[in-house]
Amino acid sequence: MLLRILALSAVVVAAVSQAGAETVTLRFGKIPSSAHGMTSLAIFIAERQGFFARENIALDIKQIPGGTGNMVAALDRGDVDVTQTATPYLIEAVLNGSQAAAIAAEVGNPIYSLVAKPQIRTLADLKGKLIGLSLPIDTISISTRQLLALKGLSDSDYRVKELVGSPARADCLRNGDCDAAPLGQPDDLLAVRDGYRRLGDTTEAVSSFAFDVVAARRDFAESHGPAIVGLVSALADACRFIHDPARRDELAKAVVELTGASDDIARATLALYLDPDRGVVPRQAEIDLGGIAQVIAFMGQGGKIKPPLPAPDQFVDLQYLRAAGVK
Repeated sequence: MLLRILALSAVVVAAVSQAGAETVTLRFGKIPSSAHGMTSLAIFIAERQGFFARENIALDIKQIPGGTGNMVAALDRGDVDVTQTATPYLIEAVLNGSQAAAIAAEVGNPIYSLVAKPQIRTLADLKGKLIGLSLPIDTISISTRQLLALKGLSDSDYRVKELVGSPARADCLRNGDCDAAPLGQPDDLLAVRDGYRRLGDTTEAVSSFAFDVVAARRDFAESHGPAIVGLVSALADACRFIHDPARRDELAKAVVELTGASDDIARATLALYLDPDRGVVPRQAEIDLGGIAQVIAFMGQGGKIKPPLPAPDQFVDLQYLRAAGVK
């Protein structure tokens, strides 16, 4: 314990001395399907507001071919230094020997609306219909199946088409191939505006989740402690910015710039997240161990993890958040 405290103290001292140091470039893995989505909002704000620059951090964004399922593999190969990743993929990779660990959170409990064709009026009407889901391990698929089960539909009651990214699922819905699909923001709000029907959202079935985290290899993080502390400090300030009511107008402009949505859709998205706070965006990039435990539990229920289920702290390294003043 003493050695760990001393090591953490050394990280704090090194991070403080980072002020005025040369800029460190971190190769950052980005999920292509989320590049212009709300899941990238914290990174976008940190860049736009100069929080990374303040910490002498420059991000070299690398979009990883194949997307979500390949993020941790790219990290393990050394193609990137830090990456965003959906939590189930991190858990799966660590259980298979990866040295990756979550160092900060980007998205807590996301709101995915189950949006259907106009003629489908209730969830019961989806029986026998085709639903566009993400990959089976994805938290989007897991939480949507939980919602459907809550409303009385088992896996055998509907057909599935696997589509990664809300834009791809929205296209499937709009071209008529899919009868329904879980959509994030702003795609769900745009679809409802155009006459599609919102049947419910995933928070009805899942109240605590750890959807998306920022991960690094443990050895890299340890050898680049000040840069990692600077990175998570910038993300923490970005989350604080998002939650600051006085910043709402500026934040709405940022959402428009990031997503290409109109101002009214951007403001409706922020109201959905923050009025009241529904836990979509962490308050200061903190990692919710209870949310990770929920992901693990769902993966166990789906047969992706065999019992005994692992403890959530196996997949995180909280020392950098603590060094950045986040508890």
